[in-house]
Amino acid sequence: MLKAGHRLGVYPFRPLYKRYLTVVGSLEPLHRPRSFKVPYNSLRYIMSVSDRTPEAGNYDTSLSIAVRRFHRTHGLIPPAVEDQDVQLQRCLKQLSRREKSIDKYLYLSGLRNSNVHLFYRLVTKHIKDIAPLIYTPTVGDACLQWSHNYVQPEGLYLSYADKGHVASILNNWPQHVEITVVTDGSRILGLGDLGINGMGIPVGKLALYIGCAGIRPEATLPLMLDLGTGNKELREDPLYMGSRREKGSAKEEQEFMDEVMIALNEKWPGIVVQFEDFKNPFPALERNQQKYTCFNDDIQGTGAVVLAGIINAVKQSRVPVKEHRAVFMGAGSAGVGVAKQIVEFFMREGLTEDQARRCFWLVDTKGLVTNDRGDKLAEHKIYFSRDDNGGKQYKTLGEVVDYVKPTILMGLSTIGGIFSSELLTKMGQWNERPIIFPLSNPSANSECNFEDAIKYTNGKALFASGSPFPPVEYGGKSLQPGQGNNMYVFPGIGLGTILSKATIVTQSMIYASAEALSTALHPSEVDQGWLYPELARIRDVSVIVAMGVIRAAQEAGVDRETRIKGMNDDELEKWVRSKMYDPHEETRRMEQEVHSFVEDLSGRIGSSHL
Repeated sequence: MLKAGHRLGVYPFRPLYKRYLTVVGSLEPLHRPRSFKVPYNSLRYIMSVSDRTPEAGNYDTSLSIAVRRFHRTHGLIPPAVEDQDVQLQRCLKQLSRREKSIDKYLYLSGLRNSNVHLFYRLVTKHIKDIAPLIYTPTVGDACLQWSHNYVQPEGLYLSYADKGHVASILNNWPQHVEITVVTDGSRILGLGDLGINGMGIPVGKLALYIGCAGIRPEATLPLMLDLGTGNKELREDPLYMGSRREKGSAKEEQEFMDEVMIALNEKWPGIVVQFEDFKNPFPALERNQQKYTCFNDDIQGTGAVVLAGIINAVKQSRVPVKEHRAVFMGAGSAGVGVAKQIVEFFMREGLTEDQARRCFWLVDTKGLVTNDRGDKLAEHKIYFSRDDNGGKQYKTLGEVVDYVKPTILMGLSTIGGIFSSELLTKMGQWNERPIIFPLSNPSANSECNFEDAIKYTNGKALFASGSPFPPVEYGGKSLQPGQGNNMYVFPGIGLGTILSKATIVTQSMIYASAEALSTALHPSEVDQGWLYPELARIRDVSVIVAMGVIRAAQEAGVDRETRIKGMNDDELEKWVRSKMYDPHEETRRMEQEVHSFVEDLSGRIGSSHL
């Protein structure tokens, strides 16, 4: 058994030599010594091929015949050695034949599982077209139909029935993991409790970590916690693949989560854990964020990406920070998380915490959140609860907007179209550049669309949404909508955290991701009034974000990667890029490594006593 640190080993000759003959295609009989020495890199490849069936990436038709022989896929795929562009043309043609987005999603899922490197070449080459198909908005439909469309295993499922045995189940996962996205499916997008059908979220999220930030596919783990579901329709669906128990108590969930976090960190010390789509995301984050390397994208990632857009929008509005008034439609975990991130920005711009906090008016289903509304407020809402309403209660968004006359209108409510033409018109009348961010996903739940925001504000809106919208022609110009999609930050947060070997994810690291994103615009993008960079540049953006996260980790003293502490920014950027998975280089890398293996083995055989 090869152990870490071994550089050279002595192994039985016959099976290794047989692999050598397979690669070079030679059948010439040679005198065979009983054993010979072979370098570690060669052993790694020999053993991986000899002991396992071929992996998904080994069925790539861009690989040479010699590499196919080595990976035992020769004859299992068509004989043509294809150019990567030809492969992509075939993929795009097959996508174009499918009319429905969910059918495109299913095709792409099959491609990811059968030819992983080709899938990520497609993602990185056509990110603007593919991202909406593998994540929002299509992933919402995929989750709704997950059990009905189930074909192949993806990710790991931990059921409450596995309590006490989580560690042994994690041992079934065959690869070393650096990052996991974990959910219990209790609040998927704006679709509610979907139970294990929510597995589409970790799968899709990690596809973006890989495609956007270059984390290697085999280092990722989609993880579903099946703690039951409060969705009666699902429990009675004969095709539903999760447990039929009702949702457990908060105490049961906490105890199970504790076991999961311990087991994950014992199995893979330092693993980055990203929490996603929990109905109540605060307990897990607050309980674990000072003990483990973890963060919550719904709270912190959403807050960071919106903050980056707000930083740029505030600059373009030319309204001083102290004069901004923000009305938030939606006072859940995401809304409060976003508002707190902006509070920190306002404080860094010179306001006190109390002054910054009082720039926000949060609205939920009962109206403006106030101290004297008469109901018991959820704990996370108390920070922004108003005490200056003079005893008057404002029960609708329209009433609050008329009362506040905001400069910023933010939507995290999942109530489609609630930013009416009347509200948008008023925002355009009160502000030279109104800031309008309808952030709810999927697009059907967006508080307004880009066309209406432009139309009713007379082209003045500084706009960003959670889901993509098409450009709009206005005043003889083609206006591009900003998309405050979390994919601008969470891949870079994950990459920076992994590369810095951070022990925890600090608030300063989250803020740094937003600040870095706000600087990632090209001058031409700034001139056009964009709030976010061109999505086609997402890998470059992720490098910038990752560098900001690394520097923040170093300043906070939570990093453990000592080799990069003295690097300047140019050196750090080069180092970060060198650590990123590039699917376009995988064929070349595999060809080179097999070629090196053959040369090493040939040299060893030549130097043996024949």
